[in-house]
Amino acid sequence: MIACFSGCGNSHLVADRLAQSLNDSVTAIRHDTDWNAADGDTTRMVWVFPVYSWGIPPVVASHIASATLPETLDHYMVCTCGDDAGLTDRQWRRMIRRRGWKAVGTWSVTMPNTYVTLPGFDVDSPALASRKLEAAAARIADIARGIRHHARVDDVVRGTLPWLKSRIIYPLFRRFMMSPRPFNTSPDCTSCGLCARKCPMGNITMTPGHGPEWGTDCAFCLGCYHRCPVHAVNYGRATASKGQYHSPESLP
Repeated sequence: MIACFSGCGNSHLVADRLAQSLNDSVTAIRHDTDWNAADGDTTRMVWVFPVYSWGIPPVVASHIASATLPETLDHYMVCTCGDDAGLTDRQWRRMIRRRGWKAVGTWSVTMPNTYVTLPGFDVDSPALASRKLEAAAARIADIARGIRHHARVDDVVRGTLPWLKSRIIYPLFRRFMMSPRPFNTSPDCTSCGLCARKCPMGNITMTPGHGPEWGTDCAFCLGCYHRCPVHAVNYGRATASKGQYHSPESLP
């Protein structure tokens, strides 16, 4: 089974391609995921998720800590990142072993950038995003082969200063940079409700006359920002001049 958390679509693309290659099924990690209904015939669990500031998304960590799964499963990690993943693989291995499960192989897949809420961070150019998506297809094929052969590897792009990024910046990001309070909409909002329907946490409600309102159970995936068809969702003033990433339906 493949457990996938995806906000903007990158990890969903990877999980779907892996499922095709491995003849496996995908279970979406959401606020209402029922692990008791998961495929009981599986022999492995592949965790697919985006890197959050060189670490594991809190929602994924929460599901790892609480999911009821057979102890005999082999666990694998495939994370998506715009550039590098820091020590995300080591974080994941600690969490899996803390549950008494078997952590086998880890990989990262470079995908188009989606983080836009700090100065200096923006989406990739269309040309760069296209190159990343084209390269991802071959990368996922290699990962699928590794999973089929039970590869015990850590094939992750850690980048420069991974200890600083994952041990110092990541905890600060979780504590101070994931608040949903700055989310707002411009007058261009049409109240189409797409952001609310697609929110993996069920955290957005549509209020007549006011449009979307964000609750406190936010995964900070930025899917609402990137999916808005009229670019009306903002995060304070930080995203006023930033671009949007529109995930394709499938990989090349």
